[in-house]
Amino acid sequence: MITISRLYDSYETASRAVAELERVGLPAGDISIVANNAEGWYDPNHTTTSRHDRDHDGVDDRAEGARTGAGVGAALGGIAGILAGIGMLAIPGVGPVVAAGWLVSTAAGAVAGGAAGGVIGALTQAGVSEDDAHVYAEGVRRGGTLVTVRVPDAERTRYEAMLDRSAINNRDRAAQWEQAGWNRFDPNAAPYTPEQVRRERETYRS
Repeated sequence: MITISRLYDSYETASRAVAELERVGLPAGDISIVANNAEGWYDPNHTTTSRHDRDHDGVDDRAEGARTGAGVGAALGGIAGILAGIGMLAIPGVGPVVAAGWLVSTAAGAVAGGAAGGVIGALTQAGVSEDDAHVYAEGVRRGGTLVTVRVPDAERTRYEAMLDRSAINNRDRAAQWEQAGWNRFDPNAAPYTPEQVRRERETYRS
């Protein structure tokens, strides 16, 4: 088995990628997702007010999907398997995230043990290069969603092609951040505010 990680600018885009993985038979146990929750779209107490409310029920569709494996799943094709284990986690330097899957327990253990950059430690332990791990952690900090999967070596090309369709280009994105003074993910940095996350997304949307 090998590990493949990809970063997406939004939870919705990442959800579509995960839905496709599940449709072709990749077990939910081999998929992990870590999504920024600075905007509070997921509320475990079910009190979220939506800005993404396609069914007009007053609840964010992303949060419905995260809680039940339905809402977003229904809208984007169904990812009930991975979302069944969704939960909240606070990561140093990133802030609150919504997360599920095998990578999360490793990252949570690192955070609980006081290790800086729990996501980085979990990713490098799984075989991701340290440079890429820093980009992934910074991407989640800035509002993105990380999808990490374990796949058979022989099927690597197939799954990479599926994940690459809507993923960001790590090198290009890191180069843009570096032009603005970024170097590496800093677990001591302040998490992005909701407004900073929105501005970051607008930058790449345009």
